[in-house]
Amino acid sequence: KSANPQWREQFDFHYFSDRKDMLDIEVWRKDNKKHEELLGTCKVDITALPTKQTNRLELPLEKHLGSLLMLVAVAPCTGVSISDLCVCPLGDPAERKQISQRYCIKNSFQDIKDIGFLQVKVLKAADLLAADFSGKSDPFCVLELGNDSLQTHTVYKNLNPEWNKVFTFPIKDIHDVLEVTVFDEDGDKPPDFLGKVAIPLLSV
Repeated sequence: KSANPQWREQFDFHYFSDRKDMLDIEVWRKDNKKHEELLGTCKVDITALPTKQTNRLELPLEKHLGSLLMLVAVAPCTGVSISDLCVCPLGDPAERKQISQRYCIKNSFQDIKDIGFLQVKVLKAADLLAADFSGKSDPFCVLELGNDSLQTHTVYKNLNPEWNKVFTFPIKDIHDVLEVTVFDEDGDKPPDFLGKVAIPLLSV
């Protein structure tokens, strides 16, 4: 019940510079569980922002009253990657040894924020739900750790897709939960949910 809400939340998005991405923002209001109303939208052209600094943006909402105040920083990614199975970071013995030394007990207090990183190999899915009229699905997989999110490519018309990708995430909180969700790509419509699994880091 506020016309001037303050959220004060931070989100990390992995932006790859070879893509011309726009950051799309929507502001909604919720009366109850069933009724939602769009209060406005705005866009930020990521490529136009200066890098390695925090940009303070006051964005008017398109076709609606009000504005949105946000801080956006574009900085080089550290510890985040997507690769094929044949070149995964922990597959190289020399790199594995270097990582072991970096996180050994004697180096524990070198960088308090550098807790570690998580490497996830997404191999395949089996016997997925058919979401399309053809009896098939167009599945892709989304991995979320805290506010970090990475995803695989889509395998079209397949209920047993193979992705064979390796994802690495920096760990910011040892109590975080890795959430792996499989969706069916549905063109311009929102993707259909095909299933989900949650893995607490402390269980690994």
